[in-house]
Amino acid sequence: MAQDCCLKNAHSHNDYKQQHPLTDALKNKFISIEADIFLINDQLIISHTYPLFKKHNTLEYLYLKPLLDSCDKHNGKVYEGCNESLTLLIEIKSDKEKTYPVLKKLLEKYQSILSKYENGTVIFKGVTVIITGKKPYSIMENEQIRLAFIDEDLLQIDKPYNKSLCPLASTKYANVLKWKGKGKFPNDEKNKLISLTAEVHLQGKKMRLWASPENKYVWSELLNCGVDLINTNELEKLHLFLTEEKK
Repeated sequence: MAQDCCLKNAHSHNDYKQQHPLTDALKNKFISIEADIFLINDQLIISHTYPLFKKHNTLEYLYLKPLLDSCDKHNGKVYEGCNESLTLLIEIKSDKEKTYPVLKKLLEKYQSILSKYENGTVIFKGVTVIITGKKPYSIMENEQIRLAFIDEDLLQIDKPYNKSLCPLASTKYANVLKWKGKGKFPNDEKNKLISLTAEVHLQGKKMRLWASPENKYVWSELLNCGVDLINTNELEKLHLFLTEEKK
């Protein structure tokens, strides 16, 4: 049961733009979900561009509360019978120095379900929060106890942070590859991707390329080369592809 409870390579990019935020991703068994936040009037508002405040458009209402409910139903995990920790990738869009302390306080409210770093040790729980976008490296790397991690810049992987701070490394697809899925995957690009993936895995981290072409040919090659998370806005399409790949 634990092996089939979720799609370990599926990442819902800009999940809040789906018709049913979080719900659609969970229905399709995604293991990773992304939400962008702005700090407005001490509230963490979900939006891709600077938003107006809406009562039911907060990080807590759309994501943290329902994830807590799901973990309460499934013995501390998001998916029933599943040992995998779901990644909640939070992209900070506003000032990181002001936003992170507010986010940190909110996460403390949900610490019963959140993976935790404490004095050199990582304890995994139902949900693992990873911060991307405007990343507060200087604040977080000095914390002895924290409830969040950082999405490292994949292009800076030769100057790595410890995986206990950065368990994931990401960059835009176009920063690494030009191939869009038509014709043969060029050998030089394939070898470049394999080498990059190997370096990330050697550091004990996972790898993601965002804004990748939305087609099965690209997805297949990304998996073949060891990329851990396939980035998509087309949840059902990726669900079908990964389900067929398993078969």
